[in-house]
Amino acid sequence: MPSSFPLADSPWLSLPPASGGPAAEHGLRHTLVEAHALGELVVSSPTQRSAALRQLLLPVVVDALGRPADEREWVRWFEAGRWSEEQRRCLEAYLDEHAFDLFHPQRPFAQVPGLRTAKNETKGAGLLVATEATGNNVPLFAARTEGEPPKLSPSQAALWLLHAHCWDTAAIKTGAVGDPKVKAGKTTGNPTGPLGQMGVTLPTGRTLYETLLLNIPVGPPLRSDDLPQWKRADVFTPQWQERLPAGLLEVWTWQSRRIRLIPEETAEGVRVTRVVVAAGDRMPHTPELDPHTMWRLEPTGKPRAGTSRKGKTVPPRRPLRMQPGKAAWRGLDALLAPERQARDARENTAGFATSILLDQAGAVRADLGDDFPLRVELTGMAYGNQSAVVEDVMFDALPLPLAALGADTFAHAAVLEVAEQAEELAQAVNRLSADLRRAMGAEPIPWDKGQRPGELLLHALDPLVRRLLAGLRRVGEDIDAIEAGQLAWEQLALRRAWEIADRLLQTVPLAAYAGRTISQGEGRQDRTYRASLAEASFTNRCNEILHRATEDRREASRPHTPGDDDV
Repeated sequence: MPSSFPLADSPWLSLPPASGGPAAEHGLRHTLVEAHALGELVVSSPTQRSAALRQLLLPVVVDALGRPADEREWVRWFEAGRWSEEQRRCLEAYLDEHAFDLFHPQRPFAQVPGLRTAKNETKGAGLLVATEATGNNVPLFAARTEGEPPKLSPSQAALWLLHAHCWDTAAIKTGAVGDPKVKAGKTTGNPTGPLGQMGVTLPTGRTLYETLLLNIPVGPPLRSDDLPQWKRADVFTPQWQERLPAGLLEVWTWQSRRIRLIPEETAEGVRVTRVVVAAGDRMPHTPELDPHTMWRLEPTGKPRAGTSRKGKTVPPRRPLRMQPGKAAWRGLDALLAPERQARDARENTAGFATSILLDQAGAVRADLGDDFPLRVELTGMAYGNQSAVVEDVMFDALPLPLAALGADTFAHAAVLEVAEQAEELAQAVNRLSADLRRAMGAEPIPWDKGQRPGELLLHALDPLVRRLLAGLRRVGEDIDAIEAGQLAWEQLALRRAWEIADRLLQTVPLAAYAGRTISQGEGRQDRTYRASLAEASFTNRCNEILHRATEDRREASRPHTPGDDDV
């Protein structure tokens, strides 16, 4: 049996140079100490990046160096652009002490030594891989069947091990010997991994060093009982518990499963082909100190907010989750709702608060500069069949203007207005479609069935919104430049909206122009639907939504009166 694969020095993390070029594999030591010279972590699934950062890279940095006490100290670290000599020595010493050996016989990293079932059963390594077919989890486009489990290299196995602790599916897990809660060889009621219950909001910079700092929340020294999993004895046993984490390091390194990798020598080298995956620790809910999620604030009139349900406390805020098929910019109202000016919940209306990390980035934007190329990655996972199956991995990345993180800035107002305009244009196109269908004697397309034309428009508007966001990163708070950008956006958005509308209008028969009268019921006036009325209504609505483009067209069409300036 292979005896060693220390993650501190064995190459397993793939990163390119920050200056550009092909990626190469590095050990954890080189990755962290030379973080200023490296770019973004290269992974096979975007969900692995957040897992690697939270389960290992970030907690090693914070446990070895502490964290900045306040935003001024954070800015000093950030402006240095790299670790100081003292910080490098501390990281080196920490990794000398903790080798993080993947196959250590007594303390294998993020695993339970000797973990086994009563019948010594094991399963294929595909159980760790979200995109592989195994058990009830049969992804639509899986490359292999369960009868062909993957052979994972040590570097692949390490990443998927961290991934399982963060994103694993829910439902029944194998019962492990030594777990007192096992019944009939199984453990039931397992939730998904903690990241599966939220949308992960990950700010990134130009180098790995900047990304690490952008993901470390400032604050006082961590509690003495807040330890990373490799310093806790209880996670090296099959027994698990349900509780809230003590602090940030526990949140990041939460062991939501008990796992054992089973390596073997093959013709290709060491490979992990079999695993044991059993129940692990459970969080009652996502703690508010988690820095990587945005929040939905429950309506204040909701009776169960903050009360008890089935013996469990229901918090007044819940993590926001990504929606399949919905671009990240369509959630800018939550992304840009800083904690210091959160959009408050009302009696019957939910509110939003952004992540701790984006709130912090907004607080130091004067030091970073409004032209800092901040990028925000949003990652989520959609589960099906009682969360026992992975249906979709969701990932999006936005260029986010730092100025937009200030609630009282022109850029903030601009990006929210653009997102709202896009949604309103989609609604206008859907209403045009509904009115045209009624004029033809048909029913509108149900909101939950089929593809409505508004979705086609949002898809067409997507690159325009991203282009505007990238442009706003360069202009800061230049109001003239922002207004020029919004005018250009509106002109292009109007063109895209009419491209969709023209397709709809060209498909209606002549009878639709004659119209159709629909009875509205007793005591209400009947309503007539005609294609011409639908087109006029759509035109008026576009003019209202895109007011800059409308006014610009009016100005251009006005006859010019000669005056003194023409002499």
